[in-house]
Amino acid sequence: MAPDLVLLDIWMPGKDGVETLKEIKERRANLPVIMISGHANIETAVKTTKLGAYDFIEKPLSLEKVILTVEHALEQNRLVEENRELRTRELKKFDIIGRCASITALKEDIKRAAPTNSWVLITGENGTGKEFIARNIHLYSERARRPFVEVNCAAIPEELIESELFGHEKGAFTSAVSSKPGKFDMADGGSIFLDEIADMSPKTQAKVLRILQDQSFTRVGGTEPVTVDVRVIAATNKNLKHEIESGNFREDLYYRLNVIPFHMPALRDRRDDIALFVEYYLGEYAARSAREVPGISAEALALLVAYNWPGNVRELKNLIERLVIMVPSNEITPGDLPAYIRGDATAPRSAPYTAARLKEARNGFEKDFIISKLKEFNGNISKTAQAIGIERSHLYRKIRAYGIEHD
Repeated sequence: MAPDLVLLDIWMPGKDGVETLKEIKERRANLPVIMISGHANIETAVKTTKLGAYDFIEKPLSLEKVILTVEHALEQNRLVEENRELRTRELKKFDIIGRCASITALKEDIKRAAPTNSWVLITGENGTGKEFIARNIHLYSERARRPFVEVNCAAIPEELIESELFGHEKGAFTSAVSSKPGKFDMADGGSIFLDEIADMSPKTQAKVLRILQDQSFTRVGGTEPVTVDVRVIAATNKNLKHEIESGNFREDLYYRLNVIPFHMPALRDRRDDIALFVEYYLGEYAARSAREVPGISAEALALLVAYNWPGNVRELKNLIERLVIMVPSNEITPGDLPAYIRGDATAPRSAPYTAARLKEARNGFEKDFIISKLKEFNGNISKTAQAIGIERSHLYRKIRAYGIEHD
């Protein structure tokens, strides 16, 4: 049975305590070791501490001191183990699924960049899993024990985003009855994930730029600068170079953020990974539903692999959840899949199937996707916009552009 703690004397016959300590730490680095000696000196105490000893106790031993030191060492080790288990669970929760070349290279780049404090910019379509890159960068960094604060810049009204990010002072505006810290305060010492950063107003962009330059900001209604130690990780589904040309995004902020760029490919560009996603989500949602993990026929899986997935991983995840809940048998077959995935002759033949040009096909997919999502959320614009990852005003414009009937 492995020990929970070791009390180790410096002077022993044969191998001394220092050499024994080295061997213990080589085999079990996290095992707490308390050194004991009747001939102690500062040099020996410092040396054993550097080698990983928890503490150094001099003889003659005081029973109370030994008991207290042992209790503290065991408690600290328990906390270390809890933190390690928590980090392991978090890494598993946000594990980036995939074995294709682009994802394998992405995982390696994340582990290489994570230990630094450089700013990160993540690009990719909606639903691809940009947050997973951000989470992994944080969890593999030295800031892993500090906060990870996520901000969806597209979901916060423009008039409130400055207060959300930087906080406000009492009396800054009518409803500001007390001072309130912002997201950057909460992320101090850790990381802040600014999702959909291209939806920030130019004024807010200027303040974020100042944080990147000076690590300080001023609260709404305040005059004193607030200094923070925060790693900024940003993400967007837009082409920022086009946004810069259109005057919607600051060029200087782009170059400040784009120190380490990452791109999460669309699901249609990594079809070899679709089977892995299907297997993973079948297991996850079966466990949640307390049912046996259903199988999937080769024909059904082939249809899923062939489908273009305009909503990316998010769309696949939602579909698998629905299938696990609604399919009564133990195997998912082509007949269980939606008609638009089967490509049935009886399915409505909209633009994706009849279009001659790529742009027309893409627009057709987008129109069908929006119609499907509106039905899913009973026509609720706010919930639909949040689910598909765009601003409500942007969704309204698309509804009008495509002539989608909406109550």
